[in-house]
Amino acid sequence: MIAYSLLSIFLPAVLLIFIVVSVVKYKDKGGEAVIRHLYTYLVLFATLMMVIGGGISIFMAAADLISPPSYYQSYDDYKMMKESGKIPNENGEKLTEKELRANYEQAVEDQKNQTRGQAKNQIIKSLGFIIIPLPIFLYFNSLRKKQNDI
Repeated sequence: MIAYSLLSIFLPAVLLIFIVVSVVKYKDKGGEAVIRHLYTYLVLFATLMMVIGGGISIFMAAADLISPPSYYQSYDDYKMMKESGKIPNENGEKLTEKELRANYEQAVEDQKNQTRGQAKNQIIKSLGFIIIPLPIFLYFNSLRKKQNDI
């Protein structure tokens, strides 16, 4: 929450500073050159941020894939919920201690598998944030180099 409020203040300030610096730097080349440079740098900035965000997201998802978060419900809590009837049994019969333990272990394993599946899904989604903007970034970066050579 705080990161979004800082980002909403920081990003417009960076863009404003960038616009002012670009206008001052390219003032002698004319208005069209300033707008071209400004547009090129804004596209480069946006695509670079997308690639960085995708990389961070892939790293976080890979961490969840390698070491999924712990299962937070203890066996005693699980047992108490089953015995109190808050978690219904399949056929309404009272389970033995061994069956309760097996069900708990299965629930823990299911949770880990679900977390791993979500992490794989997140990695695939995050690759889109790298694969899609990267060619655009490379193209506009080559345009920037050509503009600087002129």
